[in-house]
Amino acid sequence: MNKMKKLFFLTMVAVFAAGSVFAQKSALRDAKRSLGSNDLNEARTLIKQATTNAETANDPETWKVFGDIGNKAFDNERTNEMLGKQANQEVMYNGLLESYAPYLKADSLGELPDDKGRVRNRFRKDISGILKANHPFYINGGIFFNEKQQYSKASDFFETYWNIPTLPMYAGQKDAFVIDSTYQTIKYYAIITAIQAQNHERALAMLQRAANEPFIPNSAYQESDIYELIASEYIQKGDTAKYLETLYEGAEKFPKSKYFIPNLVNVFIRQGDNQKAMEYLDEAIKNDPSNACDLNSVKGALIAEKGDYAGAESEYNKALSQDPNCERALEALAVNFILQAQELKEKTATMSDRKLQLENDKKTVEFYQKALPHLEKFTTSLRGRSADKTEIDGALMKLRNVYYNLSMMGVDKSAELKKVEAELGL
Repeated sequence: MNKMKKLFFLTMVAVFAAGSVFAQKSALRDAKRSLGSNDLNEARTLIKQATTNAETANDPETWKVFGDIGNKAFDNERTNEMLGKQANQEVMYNGLLESYAPYLKADSLGELPDDKGRVRNRFRKDISGILKANHPFYINGGIFFNEKQQYSKASDFFETYWNIPTLPMYAGQKDAFVIDSTYQTIKYYAIITAIQAQNHERALAMLQRAANEPFIPNSAYQESDIYELIASEYIQKGDTAKYLETLYEGAEKFPKSKYFIPNLVNVFIRQGDNQKAMEYLDEAIKNDPSNACDLNSVKGALIAEKGDYAGAESEYNKALSQDPNCERALEALAVNFILQAQELKEKTATMSDRKLQLENDKKTVEFYQKALPHLEKFTTSLRGRSADKTEIDGALMKLRNVYYNLSMMGVDKSAELKKVEAELGL
């Protein structure tokens, strides 16, 4: 190639290269112009070109303009709303959400040092002011999409509301935001909508974050609810080790909770470790004596499994002394007497001494008669709260057993037996 052609070729390459850079800078400039004239669709098309080109993709201004486009869409509809004009809420809130990520990227790029190691973030002040002003509207956006049952998107809004006060741009600004019970409540909404969207990994990450942040009392939920939901999410994942770990942590942090220790007890019972179950039950009863209906009833059942009917009866009576209508204790105490009656009947059937048989029959009748008032009260309670038919039928079958055996042993309960059998369709 001769010198003239070579010089011409190199000049053309330089021109084309400069033209490419110019074209991308032009796209950014034209996007700003379209934004200024409120042509947001054109502005979006142009700015997306700038965000994908190597020459402008790392320019903070590109992302600042991108954020401004979303914010302009929000402002336009918000202004209409304030003036009592027709406002498109979906466009408004989509614009609000659209602005957030580009603003964060513009700020992070603006924080990068230049060739001399200096940081000159000329967009931070504007971005931080906009995000602070828009902060409350992320609640409204979350509510809007939650009502439309777009739960994942609703969670995006609630989580953004949660995130904004924690951004580096507000570091050192202690009073930039009011971190109060509303702020705490929105964390919960972010989590719940993620769960409703079945975004379980996301929900678990947010739950763990919430557990590690200071808790502010509020009217929506208690701190222990966060740990209950964590446990529930681990069940959803099938991670039994983490589920058990969460139960232990929750039991330690919230000893009066009716969730953690009872569930630990259930785990130990399923594992056949009744001794450990008993230890946790005793701890739970000590920490929460007001929950005798459930706790003492479970303890009574564990004691009954050992064949210690007297010890079990004592626990059931403790439950009933606090709550005379405790269904769990009423049924368990009745069954406790029925089991003793049946064991005695079986033992009597093997005897040949008539005198001992009569004595045992008398004791057997006494056990059935002791069971009866508790069983009848239990059945009445089930009917009173319109319990499921299978629950009521289960109670009626136990009553039928007692009425039948008493009638066979000289205590006439034939009328009651007939009535129960008719109700059961027998």
